[in-house]
Amino acid sequence: MSTCEKSITIPSDCIANVFGQFDSHVKRIERSLNVTMVLRDTQLKIMGEESFVDKSIEVMNSLVTLAKRGNTITEQNVNYALSLSIEHHSDTVVELDKDIICHTVNGKPVKAKTLGQKQYLNAIDKNMVVFGVGPAGTGKTYLAMAKAITAFKNNEINRIILTRPAIEAGEKLGFLPGDLQSKVDPYLRPLYDALYEIMGADSFLKNMEKGLIEVAPLAYMRGRTLDNAFIVLDEAQNTTPAQMKMFLTRIGFGSKAIITGDLSQKDIPKDAVSGLDVALKVLHNVEDIAVCRMTSQDVVRHPLVQRIVKAYDDYESKHSKKGKRS
Repeated sequence: MSTCEKSITIPSDCIANVFGQFDSHVKRIERSLNVTMVLRDTQLKIMGEESFVDKSIEVMNSLVTLAKRGNTITEQNVNYALSLSIEHHSDTVVELDKDIICHTVNGKPVKAKTLGQKQYLNAIDKNMVVFGVGPAGTGKTYLAMAKAITAFKNNEINRIILTRPAIEAGEKLGFLPGDLQSKVDPYLRPLYDALYEIMGADSFLKNMEKGLIEVAPLAYMRGRTLDNAFIVLDEAQNTTPAQMKMFLTRIGFGSKAIITGDLSQKDIPKDAVSGLDVALKVLHNVEDIAVCRMTSQDVVRHPLVQRIVKAYDDYESKHSKKGKRS
């Protein structure tokens, strides 16, 4: 096991961003790759086993490039750069950072942050129907919304339709006050939040009044044919097989449909069959339909969310194996 020492130059205006608060990013790299880093002015010395020193240089260069492009380096950036380097992926976080889908109303760029997200976006570009399946925090719905809004602004489609089944998350809320719209709005709030952030409240409300953007419960889709539309079905794990079939047969000419769901968070009765489960089995070989499965590695929320998702995955996997043995 040969040890070595190598140096790279970190631009002075990138040091604070790349190193993180209290050097947290550098400490994370040191722990993961068992190397030691020492900064003198703009020269960063990296000491350790040669293969790990090379990986550290690769990770640091990626983070510097991201910083030069105006990104604020986050713990997620560091963790993902490390995982790509350790797994010898040819793609890097720098490659992922190239393509911007759109900008939020505040000017923040929306783009893929993981390989799973990149494959998901590529599938949306190439296919008429895409299933985005994965745990919470992988950006399934948000990226689909960004694609829908971009297509709408570019006049590729005439309207955006966003829908999800109106099912409580494990709770019985009873009767809600107000008219029909105020009763279903709480279920659709996550879709509104994403629209406000990407499009802006004023633009969204104007287009909604014109009927060009529609946010509605899944039950409202029955009997309609949706031409020249970008349709997003969220929380698809809570559909019944009949609802899923109904939704998929609404798609008309010039339309694109994105179905997102997390198979580990079903709110339907335990003995009920999920429409998403059935659709994935029935349609996996149908042309112009793609299935993108994201994992805990694609979680882009707080790193703690990634660890929570992985812990639950490990727990459920362990108990499913026990169940099979018994």
